[in-house]
Amino acid sequence: MKRQVLKGIAWYVSTALLAGTLVGCGASETKTEEYEGEAAATEETAQAPASDETQSGQADSYETGDTAVEAELSEEISDAYDGLYEWNLEADAATNKAEKRQAEEAKGMYLYPDYYEPENAEEYEKAEENGFCITAVEPLSTFSADVDTASYANVRRMIEDGYSADMIDPTAVRPEEFINYFSYDLNAPKKGDMFGVTAEVAACPWNSDHELMMVGMKTEEIDMSKAPDSNLVFLLDVSGSMDEPDKLPLLQESFIQLVEELGAHDTVSIVTYASGVDVVLEGANGNEKDQICAAIDSLYAGGGTNGEGGIQIAYELAEANFIKGGNNRVILATDGDLNIGISEPDELEKFIEQKRKSGVYLSVLGFGTGNIKDNNMERLADCGNGNYSYIDSLFEAKKVLVEEMGSTLLTIAEDVKLQVEFNPQKVNSYRLIGYENRMMAATDFNDDTKDAGEIGAGHSVVALYEIIPAGAEDEIALKYQDNKAHYDVLYTDYATVSVRYKEPGKKESKKKSYVVAEDAYAKRPSDDFVFASLVAEFAMILSDSDNKGTSSFESILDAYKTLDVDDEYKNEFYYLVKQLAKH
Repeated sequence: MKRQVLKGIAWYVSTALLAGTLVGCGASETKTEEYEGEAAATEETAQAPASDETQSGQADSYETGDTAVEAELSEEISDAYDGLYEWNLEADAATNKAEKRQAEEAKGMYLYPDYYEPENAEEYEKAEENGFCITAVEPLSTFSADVDTASYANVRRMIEDGYSADMIDPTAVRPEEFINYFSYDLNAPKKGDMFGVTAEVAACPWNSDHELMMVGMKTEEIDMSKAPDSNLVFLLDVSGSMDEPDKLPLLQESFIQLVEELGAHDTVSIVTYASGVDVVLEGANGNEKDQICAAIDSLYAGGGTNGEGGIQIAYELAEANFIKGGNNRVILATDGDLNIGISEPDELEKFIEQKRKSGVYLSVLGFGTGNIKDNNMERLADCGNGNYSYIDSLFEAKKVLVEEMGSTLLTIAEDVKLQVEFNPQKVNSYRLIGYENRMMAATDFNDDTKDAGEIGAGHSVVALYEIIPAGAEDEIALKYQDNKAHYDVLYTDYATVSVRYKEPGKKESKKKSYVVAEDAYAKRPSDDFVFASLVAEFAMILSDSDNKGTSSFESILDAYKTLDVDDEYKNEFYYLVKQLAKH
C-alpha cells in the first residue's frame, strides 16, 4: 500500500511541475488548460464519493482552465491526493487497472493518463517448465544454485500497479526466485561446513496423490564489521529511458542508502553511460559520503544507451582499485535497455564471461516499468558471477542493499551446484519446481570447469520437488523394465543431496552429501515448508503451469491463515495474493 501511494504522489507532483514548466516556456493554452484541468479534478475528487451517482455528479461539475497549477505542490493538495489515492485503491480494489482507467477517463479523472502508462515493451526469457522424470531411468537431478529475487519483486510491482492475474506475463515468473525471495529458519552450518542443509517431505498441497520434498541450504551469517573491504564500482544507466520517477530518481536514493553502510577501508567509483561514458568519481574513500552522495545527486538522464562502453570502463576501474582478498564488484543499475554497442543477450553473455576472469563480480539492479529488459539483466548477472535484483521502491532497496548487504555483495561460495539422487524404491518420479534456466547435465556436477551460481554470506537456497511415490496410482510405468523388481538391499531413504562448491578464488571444488531419510516425512509439516509450498503454488498459477493441480488463490489464503507468521515480507505476500483473488 505504501509503495502504491508513493507512486501516485510521484506522478501527481511531476504532472503539476510539468504543467508549470509548460506555462513558463510558452506552451499552448490548450495543453496548459488540460494539465490544469486534471490537477483541479484530482484535488476536488480527493473527498471520496459516497456513491457512484454522487461521483458522477461531481465529475460533471469539473471545469478546466479555472485553477492555476503552482510550481510547488502545497501540503493541502498533497494530503488531498493521498486521500484520493487511498480511496481509489480501497474502493476499487476488485477492478483491474485497465477497467479502472477506462472508468476514470469517462468521469474526467485521468488518474492513469496515456503518458503515465506507455506501451509495454518489456522483454522476458524463460525455458519450458520442468516435467516429471522417471527415477529408474534418470535418478539424478542436477542444477545450479540461484539466489536471484528479481522475478518476485517485478511481479509484485505489476500487482501493485493494478494488474490482474491474466495480465501478468507468464514468462516473467520464475518460481525459484519467488521461493528464494523469503527467509526461512533453516539449519545453520556445522563447524567446518560451508552449508547447513534442511530436508522435509510432506503431502503435496495441490495434488493429494503426490508428495512434496523441500531441500534447503544456508550459509553462515557474517558480521559486516568484520567483512572484507569492498571495492565497488557503481555503473549507472543515465540514458533517456531512465528519465522516469521509478528509474533514475529511485536509483539515486537506493545507492545513497548503500553509501551510508560503507566504511573507511571501502572504495567507490562511479561510471555513468548514456550516448557516451563518463567517469564521475574514481576511488573515493567510503567515509567520503558527502562527496559520493553529491556525485549521485548530480546525475540526470538523457541520450542513448552505450552499455558496452560503460561495462568496459567499469571493469577497468574495478581492476585499477582491486583489493586482494576483498569484495571487488561492479554494480550495474539499469532498465536493461541497451541500444549502442553490444545489445543481443548472447553477445552480452560472451562479453561478461571473459570479464569475470579478472576476479571482479557483477551484480545487476533492475529499475522501472514499461520497457525493462529482464532477459538482458538476468544473463548479465548470471555470467558475471553476481546476483540480479529488481528495485521497485526504497523499501526493496533497503532490503537488498542494507538488510541483506552481506548476502547481496559478499560472495563466500562460487560455482555452487546441487545434485539430488532419488531412490527408485521410494520415488517413482519427480519434477523440480523452477530452476529451468539453471538445469545442468549430471556429468557437469563433477566438472570444475562448468560455471554455476554464487552464494553470499547468510544466503539460503530452497528447492522444491514434486514427487510421485513408488506404488502411487498414477506412477509412471515402464514397458521393458519392472519398477517393482527385487532389490538385494532395501533402501528407505528418499534421496541423497550433494552440494559441490568452490571457495572464492579456488579452482578445485569441494563436495558434501546429506541423506534425506525416511523420517524426513512429516504428517504436519513445518511453517517454512507450508509457506514455501504456498509461494510455489502462487508462481504456478501466475505462470499457468500444467502441474498446478488444485492450486487457487483461495486455497493459498486459507493455508496462510494457519501459519504463525511475524515477517513483513511474508505478510506482504498474503496481501498480494488477496489483491489478485479480488479480480
